[in-house]
Amino acid sequence: MSLLGMTTAVLLVASSGTTSLGTNPSTDAARIATNAGFLLGNAHRCGIPTDRVVKAGQTIRQLIQAASKDTREQEDATEQFATFFLATALPEMSEGKLVASCSNVTAEFQKLERHRIAGGASNKAVGGTASPRFRLGDGE
Repeated sequence: MSLLGMTTAVLLVASSGTTSLGTNPSTDAARIATNAGFLLGNAHRCGIPTDRVVKAGQTIRQLIQAASKDTREQEDATEQFATFFLATALPEMSEGKLVASCSNVTAEFQKLERHRIAGGASNKAVGGTASPRFRLGDGE
């Protein structure tokens, strides 16, 4: 990968303003979407098994939902995720070549997979509550 290509990719992902692939101002949901789309698209391109990429994508969807203020922001972030995913998963189809080193992508993807939400339950990130265990004596 050329230095120019890597610099462009880093600037697009790290931008705290607007991105060249979208005109929406960066919010937490948009930053999650941009970074995750870039990582998961490259993970797919690098041959990480599809089921692992899909599982990570489901987690990202929950994070975007939790970080969004409203449904419009969630939809914008989801669209931004899809744009970055497609641009990196199929770089030959996009105008800008957002290609990262597969060894770096694999290492970062493994970090994402090892990440655990504080508290142990993944539903806490989206505001859900775990159901208490039912006991036969309950309700009597």
